[in-house]
Amino acid sequence: MTALAVVAASCSSAKEAQPSTTPAARSTWSVSLQPLTPPAQGQSSTPQLTSSSKGLIASWIERSGDRASLKFSERTADGWSAPKTVASGSGWFLSWADAPTVMRMSSGTLVADWFVTTREEVEGYDTLMSYSKDEGRTWAAPFKPHRDKTKTQHGFTTFVEMPDKGLGVIWLDARDQENNTTDPEGGVVTLRFTSFDPAWKQTADVEVNRRVCECCQTAATLTADGVIAAFRDRSDKEIRDIAVTRLENGKWTDAQIVHPDNWEVDSCPINGPAISARGRDVAVAWFNAKDDQGHAYAAFSHDAGRTWTAPVRLDEKESVGHVDIELLDDGGAAAAWVEFADKRQRFTMRRVDPSGATSAPIVIGGDGPGRVTGYPRMARAGDELVFAWTESAAGSEDGESGQQIKGAVARLPRTTAP
Repeated sequence: MTALAVVAASCSSAKEAQPSTTPAARSTWSVSLQPLTPPAQGQSSTPQLTSSSKGLIASWIERSGDRASLKFSERTADGWSAPKTVASGSGWFLSWADAPTVMRMSSGTLVADWFVTTREEVEGYDTLMSYSKDEGRTWAAPFKPHRDKTKTQHGFTTFVEMPDKGLGVIWLDARDQENNTTDPEGGVVTLRFTSFDPAWKQTADVEVNRRVCECCQTAATLTADGVIAAFRDRSDKEIRDIAVTRLENGKWTDAQIVHPDNWEVDSCPINGPAISARGRDVAVAWFNAKDDQGHAYAAFSHDAGRTWTAPVRLDEKESVGHVDIELLDDGGAAAAWVEFADKRQRFTMRRVDPSGATSAPIVIGGDGPGRVTGYPRMARAGDELVFAWTESAAGSEDGESGQQIKGAVARLPRTTAP
C-alpha cells in the first residue's frame, strides 16, 4: 500500500457526545505480562490471532526469496502446536496492512484466506480461500469469495461465523474502478459480503455499502441479534468516519456512524476499526487524526450496535492507531493501540469501561532495539489475553529488514459479570 498514506479509526454516541480528551477516572485493573515465544520462524510478519471454543490460533506469513507461505499454529495447554502450512507460492500480494487469516469454526473446520496479485500497477489482487476438515493436514482446492473477474483490489477480508454455522465474509472490493467507465474519479471501492452454508454452497453475494475508504481494515462479529460489521465510511466530501451495519432479516442496514469525528482526509489512512461482542454488548475501537492529532478511541453499545456511548480516548500522548479490542466478562474491554512517543512506536493496551474509566497503560512491545511495524494483534482465549506483533531488526531503515513476530501473554484477573 505504498501509494496510500496515514492511519485511522473512530466511535460514536447516539447523542453525538464529544470524545473524552483525558480518562474520566482510573481503574485499578492490572495484569501481569509475560513474554510468549511465537511459533513463527525465520522472516515472519503480518500475525493474526483468532479464537474458538477449542483455543487460539496464530497465523502468519513466512518468506523465503520470492516465495511466501501462510502458516498457523494452535495454542494448547502444552504450548504451541507444530506449525502447519496452509498454502505457499510466488506472486502473492503481501502487505503490512492486510493480514491473511486462519480461523476455526464451531464445527471444527478450519478456514483460511490469502492474497494473490492480479495487476501489480494498480495493486490489484484476489482473495483465495480454502478449508480443512482434518486439522489442517489437507486443504480444499482454493476458491474466491468474489465472482467478478476484474483485476482490482479484493482484500481486507474478515471472516465471521453465521448463526446457521455457515461462514460470512466481508471485504473491500474495487471492481467498480474497472467496470465504471463514466466516473471521472475512476470508480469507488465498495464493502461486499458473501456467505457459505455448512456444505460450502454460496448463499449470498451482495454489496453492503457503496462508497468506503479504499484500504482500511474491516471488522465483523456475531451479537445476540446477528452479525454486525464495522468499517471506515467515505462521504462525497471525503469525511472518513467509522460506521457499523447490521445484518437484519437477510438485509444489511444503512451505515450508521459510530461517532461523527468529521475527519476529512483526501487519501486512505490505512487504519480500520476493531470490534468485539458478547451477547448484545459490543465494543469498537478506532483512530482518527483530525487537525493532525492522531488519537485512538473506544466506545460501547448495549443494544447490539444501535446506539453508542461517548468515545473514550485510549492513548496518553499521540497514537498511530492500529487498534484492537476484546470485551471482558464484566462489561469492560481490553483495548490495544500503537502509541507514538519519544520517537518510538509502542504496542500498548489498557482496560476501558463504558463509564469512561481506564486503567494505567501497559506497554506490550516496542521498548527493545527493534521497531514495531504493521498491525499488532490481540485475542482472548479463556482467561488469557494473547498478543502478537511484528518487529523489524534494530537499525532497519525501511521497517521491513529482519522482520520477526514477537509475542506476549497476560492472565486476566477474576471478575464478576454484571
